[in-house]
Amino acid sequence: MNELPNDMARLAQGVRDALSDSMVERLTSTAGNALEVVDKLNEPDVKDGIIALLDAVGTLQRTGALQTVIDALFMLHAMRSAATDSMVDRAFSFIEHMANNLGTEDLATLAHEAKGAMEDAIDSCNIPGGGGGLFGTMRMLSQKETQEALRFMLSFSCSLKKRAVYLAKAPQV
Repeated sequence: MNELPNDMARLAQGVRDALSDSMVERLTSTAGNALEVVDKLNEPDVKDGIIALLDAVGTLQRTGALQTVIDALFMLHAMRSAATDSMVDRAFSFIEHMANNLGTEDLATLAHEAKGAMEDAIDSCNIPGGGGGLFGTMRMLSQKETQEALRFMLSFSCSLKKRAVYLAKAPQV
């Protein structure tokens, strides 16, 4: 029982003898960094964030989504690794072109009007009594669903045409 302190003392002396000055310096630096991290973890917002992150990771694991996230990250990394400078340039050119041409007010107006035309077409399809086939030559064309679909498309295209004429006459800003 009395030998345990002697063993500990010899162990400490052996460690002290084995450590060089640079090792002690790195060990001290590492211990200081570790204490800094532990201190940071004690901040309430960081602690809450870490707990929320761990809860989210647990949920991802339970639902199987964690593997999906990991696969997506690997895929992004592979895409990034495979992309050349010219590919990146073309991608940004494409994005710029799409943003300049599709992100316009005219297109937003057209989309809004197309939505209105779609709503008008739906309303007009709800009016009863407009059935009938095209000469009864094709069975599909004589089915009620086909007739409704054709009426819908006809009504939609007519409404879209009316709105396109309205847009063409509207003053450009």
